[in-house]
Amino acid sequence: MKDSNKPVQEYVASIPFDRRLYRQDIEGSIAHARMLAKQGIIAKSEAETIIKGLNSIRKAIERGKFQFKTELEDIHMNIEAGLFEKIGDAAGKLHTARSRNDQIALDLRLFVKEEILKTIDRIKALQTSLVELAEANKAVVMPGYTHLQQAQPVLLAHHLLAYFEMFQRDKERFHDCLGRTDVLPLGSGALAGVPYPLDREFVARELGFSKVSTNSLDAVSDRDFVIEYEAAAAITMMHLSRLAEELILWSSSEFGFIEIGEAFTTGSSIMPQKKNPDVAELARGKTGRVYGNLMGILTTMKSLPLAYNRDMQEDKEGLFDTVDTLHTSLEVFAGMVKTLRVNTERIAQAMKTDYILATDLADYLVKKGMPFREAHGVVAKLSKYAAGKGKNFRELGRKEYKKFSALFAGDVYKITPESSVAARNVAGGTSPQQVGKALRRAKRLIKK
Repeated sequence: MKDSNKPVQEYVASIPFDRRLYRQDIEGSIAHARMLAKQGIIAKSEAETIIKGLNSIRKAIERGKFQFKTELEDIHMNIEAGLFEKIGDAAGKLHTARSRNDQIALDLRLFVKEEILKTIDRIKALQTSLVELAEANKAVVMPGYTHLQQAQPVLLAHHLLAYFEMFQRDKERFHDCLGRTDVLPLGSGALAGVPYPLDREFVARELGFSKVSTNSLDAVSDRDFVIEYEAAAAITMMHLSRLAEELILWSSSEFGFIEIGEAFTTGSSIMPQKKNPDVAELARGKTGRVYGNLMGILTTMKSLPLAYNRDMQEDKEGLFDTVDTLHTSLEVFAGMVKTLRVNTERIAQAMKTDYILATDLADYLVKKGMPFREAHGVVAKLSKYAAGKGKNFRELGRKEYKKFSALFAGDVYKITPESSVAARNVAGGTSPQQVGKALRRAKRLIKK
C-alpha cells in the first residue's frame, strides 16, 4: 500500500500491536530457514546468514534499538525489511515456500502455546493460596448459603475448596486448548500448500509442535485456538468474579467474616474509615472486558469464507488484552488470598442469629422414624414459633419442643454446627474427614 495516504496506512497497519509477536516470528523464520537449507531449497550458507541476521534483529528489538515502521504494516514485513538492511539480497530467500498467511498462523499458535503454560502456572499459584487458607482454617464452621440466605453449616475449608475445583476445571480446559493449539500450520502457504519439497515434520520438531496441519485451507483460516483460549479465559474470569463477590461481601461491615490485607484495598478520598476492596471489585469489572474480547473474535469469525481474510487481523488485540488481564488478575488474587484474615468470632456469631440447624432437626426426627416430609413440616412450624418468641433453637425448652413432636428428647440439644458438618461424612461432603481427603487431593493435583 505504498500509494495509500497516511490515514489508510495507519488503518490497515497491525504493527502497533503485532510487534509483540517478534520473538515468535523470528523463531519461526529461523526454523523455516534451517528446513529450506536441509531440503536443498536454499544454500546452507544462505540459511546461516539469514539466521545470524534474524538473531541480530531480535537483540536489537529487545534493546529497543529496532525501528518499527507503520508503512510496512506488520511484524513480518518489518522484520523482513530489517533483514534486507542487514544481509542484503539473501533476505529474499527466507520467504520461499511460505506466505504471511501461514506465517501469522504460526506466530499466533506459538504465542498461545506459551501463554497457556503461563496461565496454568498462575492458576496453580492461586489454587495453592486457597489450599493454604483452607488448611489454616480447616476447623472453622461457617454458614453455607443458598439464595444468599443461611442454609446449612459448612466448613470454611470446604467452601474455599469449591473454588479450588472451579480453577481445576479451568486448568483442564487450558490443557485441552493446548492440544488443539499444538499444530504446525507453516507449509500451508497462502491457502493451497506450496510447490517445494518441504519437511514440515522437521519444522514441527524444531518449534516443539506435536503434529502438522492436515488441510492448508483450514490451517491458514483457523482461529479456533484463539477463540478457545478466550473462552477458557472468560470462564476463569467468571470464577474469579464469583470469588471476588464473596470476598467483597465477607469483608463488609455487615458480614465481617474476613479482613483483606491493606495492600489489596484502598481508602476513601473523603471517608477516613473506609477500606475498600478495590482489587476484588476491579476483577468483577475486568471480567466483562474479557467477555467482550471473546464476543469480538466470535463475531469477527462468524461469516468469513475460506481462506484468509483481512478481518482476521482483528484476532490479536483482544487476545493480547485477555492474556494480560487474566494473568494480572490471577497473580493479584493469589497474593490477596494469602493476606486474608478470618474472623472466627463474627462467623460463629452469625450462625447464632439464624435457624441454620433446621435441616438437622428434621433429620433428627427422621432418624426417630418420622417420614422426611412430615419432619420438614414439623420443623417449619417450630422455626416459625421460635422466631415469634425471639429465640434460637438452643434457647427453646424441652416442653416447647414437645408441643411440636413427642419424638423430641433431651438429645436434641446435642445438635450443633459442629455436629451438623460431622454428620455429612459422604464423598464430597463437608465433614472434617471428607475435607481432609479433599485437601490431600488438592495438594496432589497442584504438584501433578
